[in-house]
Amino acid sequence: MTIDEIIDFVATLDGVLTLSPTAGDQWPEISWGDTFFYYSPDGAIPTNTQPFATIVTKDYPDDQSSLLNRPNTFRVNIAAGKDAFTHWTGHTPRAATEVDYSATDTVIPHPTYAAAGWLAVVNPGPSTDEPTRELLQTAYHRARSRYERRVGSDTA
Repeated sequence: MTIDEIIDFVATLDGVLTLSPTAGDQWPEISWGDTFFYYSPDGAIPTNTQPFATIVTKDYPDDQSSLLNRPNTFRVNIAAGKDAFTHWTGHTPRAATEVDYSATDTVIPHPTYAAAGWLAVVNPGPSTDEPTRELLQTAYHRARSRYERRVGSDTA
């Protein structure tokens, strides 16, 4: 899967806002070139929630274990939740395990946010194309449900 294929796939999901910061816009330089997916049916950037998935194209100062500074390397990060996390890793999000965070085409715990139920895939390929799509749908549905609960409680 390419970055564009992932963006195009997520764009088919209703109510998704895709944010792709670039040079010269209002977002911090560190985020330029990355992509953030939010459930936001009104099209406004949410101020009180995290994205349900991201694509990062470089190492961040506190997140270098995936070796994203290699040529043509990126990582999809997915807020899949505890059940999906446990299914894919064989353990709960807070359990400590040894992981090669630079492995490609493999579903792995997120190097920084595993405890919150995030999974990641470095350079999704043939082995992870379908699982990545399924996990993105899971994260989308979780984000949508959270939004609907929040909006429902605001109008009650």
